[in-house]
Amino acid sequence: MNDAIQVPLSLPLDADGFIRRECPTCEREFKWFSHQEGDPDAQIVEQYFCPLCGVASGTDSWWTPAQLEYMHGVSGPTIDRYVQDSIEEAFKGVKGMTCKPNRSFSFGIETPDALVEPDDMMIAEPPCHPNEPVKVPDETTKAHCLVCGSTFAI
Repeated sequence: MNDAIQVPLSLPLDADGFIRRECPTCEREFKWFSHQEGDPDAQIVEQYFCPLCGVASGTDSWWTPAQLEYMHGVSGPTIDRYVQDSIEEAFKGVKGMTCKPNRSFSFGIETPDALVEPDDMMIAEPPCHPNEPVKVPDETTKAHCLVCGSTFAI
């Protein structure tokens, strides 16, 4: 049995195609442009730099608390079903024992309301990687490139 559970979901983008992110170091929010899969303009990297504090972190470190909560909630019914099916499969064929799944069983993970991405923040395009723009809070005067960490004025 494959222990990986995959739950397809999508997170909302703003009107300009940006997705909200939170720096794991400074914990401030910004947005980066969400390239379509296979976009030749997308930079393939192993880490990103926070445009606000300049600290680098792995590519899967930038979720906001709201996004994590949403992903957890959306995955709840799939996890419930996986656990039920796994228990049933574990007892299948065991002599003298029967397992009747309780389909009303649930971990009680509530399905969340859909996320909405507001059209806030201003676009900042780094001169070193213009194909990787970010959105930063309006009061920001300098930023770091998402790809290489170079500082640039806005």
